Amino acid sequence: MLSRTAANLYWMGRYIERSENIARILEAGYRMGQMPDWVGGGTRDEWHSFAVATNCDVALLEKHGEANLDTVMSYVVLDEDNPSSVHACLKTARTNARAVRTALTGEMWEALNDTWLEFDGHWRKALRRDNLLNFLDWVRTRSILFRGAMRGTMLRDDAFFFINIGTYIERADSTARILDVKYHILLKPGESLGGSTDHYQWSQILRSVSALGSYHWLYREAIQPFRVAELLILREEMPRSLRFALSRVTRYLDAIAAGHGQRHDCNRRAGQLYAQLCYDQIEDVFHSGLHEYLTNFLIRNNALGQEISTNFHF
Repeated sequence: MLSRTAANLYWMGRYIERSENIARILEAGYRMGQMPDWVGGGTRDEWHSFAVATNCDVALLEKHGEANLDTVMSYVVLDEDNPSSVHACLKTARTNARAVRTALTGEMWEALNDTWLEFDGHWRKALRRDNLLNFLDWVRTRSILFRGAMRGTMLRDDAFFFINIGTYIERADSTARILDVKYHILLKPGESLGGSTDHYQWSQILRSVSALGSYHWLYREAIQPFRVAELLILREEMPRSLRFALSRVTRYLDAIAAGHGQRHDCNRRAGQLYAQLCYDQIEDVFHSGLHEYLTNFLIRNNALGQEISTNFHF
């Protein structure tokens, strides 16, 4: 496979996953924003925290001066100049897909192309506060539709592997960011871990990664930060956990290596990161500091993405 083709497939996977992750994060922010602020009156403003989670906070403040529902909708959803906006993600994913059209099945192309056409023809002009949740649900549904078409129709070859590597590198990044933001930014001065506000926030974090039901199924107890972190970091049966994501990155990198008879540095780096997640204990994570652990993971996951780009000449 040409490196240019591999790069288009890899980044298509990343941008589709990123659009879904942004939708999940913004829905959590919107729902938290409806929660009463028992200290200052009115409702709580969590938008700066979630701008941090989407890695858009600095540029958003430079362009709009403050983070609120309207500026987040403008910059994180609709701004084409923001490479991490929903608009830019869907447009770039479609552009990448069009460049490798012959590597995709008809169902995959139709799912992605229809998504872009509906966004550009309807949502880009019609999005408002009162239909934001409908839009975010639509973004998630379209991403799921594309993945379903991919898994149901695509050959298990290099093209399939590169799309999934991009998807799971992006997913790991998003899960780590949203966990880190909750633990260090959303807890207001004067509030304590385990309070009613804290419980509600953790519930919304679990909802944002479709894990609330899974949490109660596995632990059968009230929501505890210790258990939430364990579920989203170390439990491989949880499809949005860091361990699950790295297990898939490792698997698909190994499949490419087996097919071509050559391993790269990215195989070693992915294996090391996955092995650490397999052997870490949640007690050790909290003892060393959750923020420090997640920051280190983000650095290593980003380095893995860079190594993949280097090894395959993206």
